[in-house]
Amino acid sequence: MATGEPVAGAVRRPGRPGTDARPVPTEAEVLRRGMEAFAELGYDRTSARELAKRLGVSHNFINDRYGSKAHFWRAIVDSLLEHDQKERQRLLEADLGDAERVHAVITHFYQAAVEAPLLARLLADEFGRESERLDYLYTQYLHPTLGPLIPAIERLMAAGALPTVPIDVLFFAVFSPVTALVQLPLARRLGRKQPVTRESQECAARDLADLIVNGLLGRHAR
Repeated sequence: MATGEPVAGAVRRPGRPGTDARPVPTEAEVLRRGMEAFAELGYDRTSARELAKRLGVSHNFINDRYGSKAHFWRAIVDSLLEHDQKERQRLLEADLGDAERVHAVITHFYQAAVEAPLLARLLADEFGRESERLDYLYTQYLHPTLGPLIPAIERLMAAGALPTVPIDVLFFAVFSPVTALVQLPLARRLGRKQPVTRESQECAARDLADLIVNGLLGRHAR
């Protein structure tokens, strides 16, 4: 999806725009502002009117450009997750031992959360309700990662290197700590060093991955 060109479909009045007219947002800007709205308000409370207000476009822009609010939501999710999914696929196919593979995938997951913290908020909200959006996330992104990883997890459990727990329990044990990377106001109160930078967040992601994986796998984590 192109990200540098102005988005077609934004409606302008005929004639020369006034000096106070806002420029038409680029595709990247549209997706970013849309993500902010969905992460802050949730899907149901993010109306087409609210999106138009935040984007600075006409009220029918979303339907004209994307077909529906649901398709706009998918475009946002895909723009952030498709690249990550390719990287996870590379890790799943790499020549790694089971423990190394689990460690690599979990580390990548936390690093991806640093790259798109609002996405983590959106996912946490969607994981808590039944919807077609959850079906989409599971089918397109969660299962393609978990499916190939489960055999490695099962082998580690059988060898006694990983606690024998249901997969859903293991998933939430890994997913829930992502809040340490995205809930920065609380992190600051708990002593997170300031200023928070990309480098410091990437370091925090590595530390978190090591903590979680070493706790699960102990000396087998590497």
